[in-house]
Amino acid sequence: MPGNRNVLYLIIAALVVAVGVLSYNLYQAKKEPEGLQINVGPNGLKIQNK
Repeated sequence: MPGNRNVLYLIIAALVVAVGVLSYNLYQAKKEPEGLQINVGPNGLKIQNK
């Protein structure tokens, strides 16, 4: 039985790490980029410093 409990703890730890990595990747994808942003649209050229 102790071996089964260790495997269960390993699976839970792996799931916690996976959720953490996916959350961090989602945060990075949603974060506004830093620096200079250049947009070209119907109203012309717009340059913003972030």
